[in-house]
Amino acid sequence: MRSRFVHEEDQRMKTTLPATAATAIALAATLFTASASAQSVNVICSVQAEWCNVISTVYARTTGVKINVSLKGSGEALAQLIAEKDNPKTDVWFGGTGDPHLQAAEQGLTLEYKSPTLPQLHTWAQQQAKQSGYKTVGIYSGPLGFGYNPELLAKKKLPVPKTWADLLKPEYKGDIQVANPASSGTAYTMIATLVQLMGEDKAFDYLKGLHKNVGQYTRSGTAPIKAVARGETAVSISFVHDGPGEKMQGFPVETITPSDGTGAEIGSMSIIKGARNLDAAKKFYEWALTASAQELGAANKQFQLPSNVNAKLDPRIPNFKSIKFIDYDYAKYGASAERRRLIARWEKDVNSLPR
Repeated sequence: MRSRFVHEEDQRMKTTLPATAATAIALAATLFTASASAQSVNVICSVQAEWCNVISTVYARTTGVKINVSLKGSGEALAQLIAEKDNPKTDVWFGGTGDPHLQAAEQGLTLEYKSPTLPQLHTWAQQQAKQSGYKTVGIYSGPLGFGYNPELLAKKKLPVPKTWADLLKPEYKGDIQVANPASSGTAYTMIATLVQLMGEDKAFDYLKGLHKNVGQYTRSGTAPIKAVARGETAVSISFVHDGPGEKMQGFPVETITPSDGTGAEIGSMSIIKGARNLDAAKKFYEWALTASAQELGAANKQFQLPSNVNAKLDPRIPNFKSIKFIDYDYAKYGASAERRRLIARWEKDVNSLPR
C-alpha cells in the first residue's frame, strides 16, 4: 500500500510541478511587464509648458518610461532642490537659465556625470559642463535683448530702442517691463550683463535710471514680452527667442538686441544627487542631448539655439553671428555668493527707490 501511495504521489507531483512552473513563469512575466511599465523619471522642467508637455509625451511613447513633470521657474526649482537636499524627490532638472544650475552644482545638489555626447555639443555647452565639474550641461542658448510692440510705439510716437542707453530716455517712462531678479533668471542675467558691460557702479547707476521708466517688475522672465505682445506695455527686457512664439499667435511683437553688446543665457540640465531613479535619469539626460530631442523646442514655438551641433535650425532662431556679445563670465556670475550680493544690492539701491 505504501509503495502504491508513493507512486501515486510521485505521479501527482509530475503532473502538478510543470503547471506550477508555468504559473510561476507567467507570474514573473506579468511582474516584469508591470515593472517595465512602472518605470518613471521625475523631472523639474523650467522651460515653457508646451515644450515640457511634448518632451513628456514623446519620451514616454518612444521609451515606455513615464515622466512625472513639475513645471517651475529656475529660481523656484533651485529653492525646491535646496529644501529636498536630504531626501531628493527629483531625478533631473531640465532647462532654465544656467546660473541656478551652477549654484546647485556648487552646493553639491547635483551629480557629476560626464556624458559621452559632449563632443557633439557646441563649445559653450561643453564649457558650461566643464565649469560645473560636469554637474550640469548646456542644452540651449538665447540672447538677451528688447521686445517691443511696433503698433504701440507708433501710437505713442516712440522710437525703437537700439541701445541700453535708449531705455533711459524719459519718453519711455512707465512703458518698460522687466522681471524681478530675485525670482527671474532672465532679470539676473540682465544685471550680470550690465555689470560686465559697464562696470558695477556704472551698471547700478544705469539700473537706478531704468527704474524710473519701469512700469512693473514681473515675477516671471517671460511675462514682460507677453505684456508687450498684448499691448500692455511698449518695451520689455527679455530673451529675444521668446518673441517669435508670440508673433506666431498673431500678436504685434518684434525683438532687437542692443548694438552696444549683450549677454546670453545658457539653459542647462542637471542630474540630481541622490536621484531615486538614477539609471532612468541618465537615459533621459542622454536622450535630451540628442539632436532630434532638441529640435522639439522649435517645433513647440521655443526658439533658443540648441546645444547639439547636428540639430536642424529653425529660421526663427536668433542669428548668433549677427549679435554683439560680451565675454560673459558664467563661472563668476553663476556663483551663489555673487548672485546673492548683486540681487541684495539691487533690492537696496534700486528697488527701494520711488518711481
